[in-house]
Amino acid sequence: MRVRKLTIAAMALAAGLSLTACQNDDDAAGQSTAPPAASTAASSDGGSGSAGSDSAESSNGTGGTGGTEGTEGSGGAGEDGAAKCSTDELEITAVDATVGGDTEGTVAVDLKNGGGRDCSLAGYAGVDLKTNSGTVSAERTGDPAPRVVLKDGETVTFGITYPVNDSGGSGVRVTGLVVTPPDETKSVTLDWPGGASLPVTDGSGTPVRVGPLGSAGQGG
Repeated sequence: MRVRKLTIAAMALAAGLSLTACQNDDDAAGQSTAPPAASTAASSDGGSGSAGSDSAESSNGTGGTGGTEGTEGSGGAGEDGAAKCSTDELEITAVDATVGGDTEGTVAVDLKNGGGRDCSLAGYAGVDLKTNSGTVSAERTGDPAPRVVLKDGETVTFGITYPVNDSGGSGVRVTGLVVTPPDETKSVTLDWPGGASLPVTDGSGTPVRVGPLGSAGQGG
């Protein structure tokens, strides 16, 4: 009888252990299926993040294209491409252009393109008269000064007007003419071809004036 009780007890213990083992296996199986679910969720989040990144890059790319188009749009369509004439490219000469009966004297200054290429000029040249009493700077007339493109060998002319000394006195003796092409700092000094002197004034007389390029006709 005692032996039978022990056998039943042993069988009950074995059954309990078997049930526990089955429960552990089920828990392990449940845990093993959880990671794929978590992995799927992570993959879904990652996919959304990647799409957001692609959208941002696409937006930046479009912006870059817009910037490029803006740069291309600012190009010089219709421009002749002629660079500015430098002093060294120009042959500068001056002649007396006073017409009999005029109340003012006139000197015409030619700027001839000798640089072997097209070049452009715009505005007013700088003009200074050297005298025995110092330098006299010409005032601009204020007339419009359009841009001029000179082909190699072409010439543009501007005029200088000055008061004629008819006072009978020696006046202010002119010793030279200094011309600085527009937008240049290098000057050329020429002989003064006009009247030998300017009248002495108290500052209220007619000043020396310079016109824009093309103001005294244009030669070839």
